[in-house]
Amino acid sequence: MIKLRGVTKFYSSGFVKTFVLRNIDLDVQEGEFLTIMGPSGAGKSTLLYIIGMLDEASEGEYFFCGEAIHALNEKKRTRIHQQNIGFVFQSYHLIDELTVYENLETPLLYKKIKADERKSLVADTLDRFRIVAKKDLFPSQLSGGQQQLVAVARAVIINPRLILADEPTGNLNSRQGEEIMELFKKLNSEGTTIIQVTHSEKNASYSDRVIHLLDGWMENEEKTNMGGRKPEARNRKKKSSENS
Repeated sequence: MIKLRGVTKFYSSGFVKTFVLRNIDLDVQEGEFLTIMGPSGAGKSTLLYIIGMLDEASEGEYFFCGEAIHALNEKKRTRIHQQNIGFVFQSYHLIDELTVYENLETPLLYKKIKADERKSLVADTLDRFRIVAKKDLFPSQLSGGQQQLVAVARAVIINPRLILADEPTGNLNSRQGEEIMELFKKLNSEGTTIIQVTHSEKNASYSDRVIHLLDGWMENEEKTNMGGRKPEARNRKKKSSENS
């Protein structure tokens, strides 16, 4: 489903390049549940944004379902994103001027879903996430945890092929966080591919595989079992020469 080859991200200032990602090779199979871990500044969110087509690599190739994303213009990338990807942002990214109901309806409008079906899908999602009472409120009237629930609900309402989640339970209490992870696991068992960024070992244990980033490099990857055990690990050596 996803193939990255030599993906590098840097920012230039004069003759100095500041690297965020370095030479990332990654394959993600359809139906896989992948976790990206690493310390702050390791490049986790940048990698997620590149996979989600919200940012571009400086170098390297990105293929999504056989499509060469690195060769497409922004309009075509946006279309593929809207049709295939649900994104849970760490900072929610709800539209302030829209109610909870309207925020949930927005990705359905992008997919040109008919009004009656939109109404039914939004009603089902409000009930599923137990936020029916919040449907007419604006994001500024919600707590951080409530905004997080709405952000997750918005990502899953279109039944996307791929869900990308940046710290999806970071602002939820333990019960809500566990419910979201169980929902992700259920969606994954039904065929949805999921890639999450997290610092939580517990959340990582829901996935099939974990990759670890450090200073923009992919340090190692390991397969997981439910319950948090990680019996198989493989280290990846850095390139001996680094650009500066």
